[in-house]
Amino acid sequence: MAKDKGKGKTAEKTNAMRRLDALKIQYKEHTYTDTDAISGTEVAEVLGQDPERCFKTLVTVGRSGEHYVFMVPVARELDLKKAAKAVGEKSVEMIKSKELLPLTGYIHGGCSPIGMKKFFKTTVHYTAADYDTIFFSGGRIGFQIELGTEDLAKVIDFKLEDIIKEDLIQNENF
Repeated sequence: MAKDKGKGKTAEKTNAMRRLDALKIQYKEHTYTDTDAISGTEVAEVLGQDPERCFKTLVTVGRSGEHYVFMVPVARELDLKKAAKAVGEKSVEMIKSKELLPLTGYIHGGCSPIGMKKFFKTTVHYTAADYDTIFFSGGRIGFQIELGTEDLAKVIDFKLEDIIKEDLIQNENF
């Protein structure tokens, strides 16, 4: 069982954690349930991590109607043109928040690339490979998973690409 570091309670596993456990892949769970952190940069700050090492999971839809997942550092913004090119689409756009739960099984702010209802073609910003481990949503608000990209590749198929807008940092505190 996962330990809630903030309150000492045992937390229920998420789909992402159950999938990693089933594959016997070691990961670290981090919680921030006892904080007011909402944005990705706030979560990185609470966890004492560089926001370039903490990734958000974004779900898009292409002009073809196919869905795609992109992971980018939390302080960065997805470049929709680069994202479309990376997946071979003419264009992609973010899905509406109300579409996220029925499509993935996750809610906005708790969307993990692991354990979605269906696997979608996934692209991770190439800087993820610069770190021994990266942080991303554990599948519920308040939970982050820390995992290396080699281990992430054992769970989901993804490619590394340049998919962020250049020099756009949303939070200058880091």
